[in-house]
Amino acid sequence: MTTLHLSHTAALAHLAPPGHPERADRIRVIERSLEQERFASLVREQAPGVTIAALTRAHAETYVATMLDHLGKEGPARTDDDTPVAPGTLEAALRGAGAAMHAVDEVMAGRVSNAFSAMRPPGHHAGRARASGFCFFNNVAVAARQARVVHGAGRVAILDWDAHHGDGTQEIFWEDAGVLYCSTHQWPLYPGTGAASERGAHDTVVNVPLPAGTDGTHFREALDAAVLPRIAAFRPDLILISAGFDAHWRDPLADLDLTEADFGWATRRVVDIADAVCGGRIVSLLEGGYDLIGLARSAEAHVAALMEPASTGRFTASLAI
Repeated sequence: MTTLHLSHTAALAHLAPPGHPERADRIRVIERSLEQERFASLVREQAPGVTIAALTRAHAETYVATMLDHLGKEGPARTDDDTPVAPGTLEAALRGAGAAMHAVDEVMAGRVSNAFSAMRPPGHHAGRARASGFCFFNNVAVAARQARVVHGAGRVAILDWDAHHGDGTQEIFWEDAGVLYCSTHQWPLYPGTGAASERGAHDTVVNVPLPAGTDGTHFREALDAAVLPRIAAFRPDLILISAGFDAHWRDPLADLDLTEADFGWATRRVVDIADAVCGGRIVSLLEGGYDLIGLARSAEAHVAALMEPASTGRFTASLAI
């Protein structure tokens, strides 16, 4: 497997106030982890900027214009109580979305098998016309629309295993029959959305709320029972992962009990499905993960699994329809 790794020093310049969990050290620890010899074969590129056209496929034009103005102002500001703005925020956000766009371009063109973007700020709480929860632009939504509009993908599946429900992503794709959005997340927890009854206008939203204390065994059972078969049956042309690692047991912002091995397992299952239905095409984008040790270990397990070849094809028999 040829795996593209996207990053940029701009992700370090989006400065958060002291004590804020969404901080630049998140990127530093991931990059240090991926310097190990076993990651030497990663194709490493700098995240480019995003086009306005790519942003407006996922967000309202007026919102994009407002954000470009707001994020470009000198001096510290806030979009809401959780979402600070600093002089480096605009470039970081634009390159985070640009990494999503570029990763899709490279994977859909077949130049790499899959891709992982280690950029911040995260994106899955950003709605069509709102910023929230540390997020300004919805990177995974930018990626999905890039695949659909630019590369002609008929169907795109998104798997979001962040501990917090991706309310922005769900909102953007609520009425899009060509995008399957699947989320496992702690319930109840911020942002308060993601009930199992929220299924989208075309039954293309799959929410699997998990109670506090859910461990890896129950997480794996939930994916096997409710999520992975839906993704396989949807037969996407591309699978996107909102790769939040705050479900790790060490994380301070959630109360789930996963380990890095659980994220590695989940990634290998997605690799198997992608190999069976869409030529192995996967783009993974960093979301949450706020304990630096848990984040580094989880990202390492995730990227290592992306680099492994698919296994025997766990879903092949069920796909022979």
